[in-house]
Amino acid sequence: MKYQAIIFDWDGTLVDSTGRIVESMQLASREAQLSALSDFEIKQIIGLGLPEAICQLWPELKGSDLQVNNMRALYNKYFMGEARPAVKFFEHADVLLDNLSKASLDLAVATGKSRAGLDKAFRELKTGHLFADSRCADETKSKPHPLMLEELSGALGVEPDAMLMVGDTTFDLDMAKAAGVDSIGITHGAHAQDKLENSGPIHMVHDLKELNEWLLS
Repeated sequence: MKYQAIIFDWDGTLVDSTGRIVESMQLASREAQLSALSDFEIKQIIGLGLPEAICQLWPELKGSDLQVNNMRALYNKYFMGEARPAVKFFEHADVLLDNLSKASLDLAVATGKSRAGLDKAFRELKTGHLFADSRCADETKSKPHPLMLEELSGALGVEPDAMLMVGDTTFDLDMAKAAGVDSIGITHGAHAQDKLENSGPIHMVHDLKELNEWLLS
């Protein structure tokens, strides 16, 4: 394999959380008395940092830190509520991560989640130790800006052409392209296959079992 490091998006790529994200955003927007949007419209912003996602969905909030921060707090209340069941890995995620670790590849996460949200997910799924590093949208620039991957390249000591990004949204794949990193699109998450293909991944897979087979073939 030409790659030394595999960088994963989190929500919709490794973790089956797309439905939870959409539901949490719908509940938060109703409580904030914002205009109603379809589930499809909300799915299209998954992968962005939360403030960027909120302002893209409700452009009228741009420039109002108070309203954006209120929506962030409401979304986090619903998404991270202790009474709600924890989100789970997609099927075959455990096998994939175990196989890649045994192959001595560096694994990392580049996500639109907050650091608090990702760390909570690492604790719940007991998998943080598998990843050499991670970057979250609230500690660097949101996708599709390439800074997440540029920072991970430096931290891991791996050149961009030896890294591979795996994601379920155009934000993931466009970030990779801007950073000079190859990408694979996976179709079980937020964005449709034709939309992903327009961002120029080197390969497309439908699930993590297929990704595992392709990476280790």
